[in-house]
Amino acid sequence: MNDDVKKYIYGAISVFLVGVLTWVGLVYVSACGFTLSCNRGDIPISRTPVPTLIPATLPAMQPEDSMVVAAADVCYVAAADLVGAWVDAGASDTEAFQFTDSNGTNCESTFDEVKPLFVEANLWYSGSFSCISCHSVDLAVSPAQLDLSSYEGILAGSRRAEGASTGTDILGDGNWDSSLLYEFISEAKADVPGHTEVLSSLMIFAGTPLSVEATPTP
Repeated sequence: MNDDVKKYIYGAISVFLVGVLTWVGLVYVSACGFTLSCNRGDIPISRTPVPTLIPATLPAMQPEDSMVVAAADVCYVAAADLVGAWVDAGASDTEAFQFTDSNGTNCESTFDEVKPLFVEANLWYSGSFSCISCHSVDLAVSPAQLDLSSYEGILAGSRRAEGASTGTDILGDGNWDSSLLYEFISEAKADVPGHTEVLSSLMIFAGTPLSVEATPTP
C-alpha cells in the first residue's frame, strides 16, 4: 500500500470522527446549554398548591354492615340456621317460631320464609338450581324419592314408595343437628349433583325482630 492510499484512509477516518464529535456536541448544547450539569435535561415536575390525595380517616364499611343498616326492620341470619330453628321448633306450617339472628337479636318467623329456600333458584349461591328442580313431586324421577316442593312433601321424607307413603324422616325427628337435611346443607358431597358446595354460609334477611318491653323504673 503506497503512501497516497494511506493518506486517503487516515483522512477519511479523521473527517468521520470529527463529524461524529461535532454532532454529539451540537446535540448536547441544544439539550443542556453550555454547562456540565445539564439541568435542562431533567423532567419538569408539575406541582399543585393543594394535595391531590387525602388520606382516609374512617374505616371502610363492610357490605354486610351496610345491608344490615338498610334493613333494620328485619333479621339477618344464616339460611341453614333459619331452617334449623324451624325444625327444632316442631316444623309447623302455620305456627311462628323464634330464633336469634347473627346480631344477637331475638326474631320470629314462619314456614312462609323457609319454603323459598327450597323452591327458588339462584339463592344458595350464584347460579344454583332450586331444590325442586331435582326433588319434585314426581317421585319416579326425583332423586332419593324426595319431594321438597311442599310442606307435606318435606315432612313425608325420602325413599318413598309412592306419593301417599311416608319415607325416611329428613328432619331428624325434630333434632336439626342430627337430621339428613342438615347433613346435606352443611357438607359438600362431590358425587351428588347440586350438593357439591357447602350451603351453610348463605346469609339472608328473614323474620322480624321481637319487640322488648321496657322494664318500668320504680
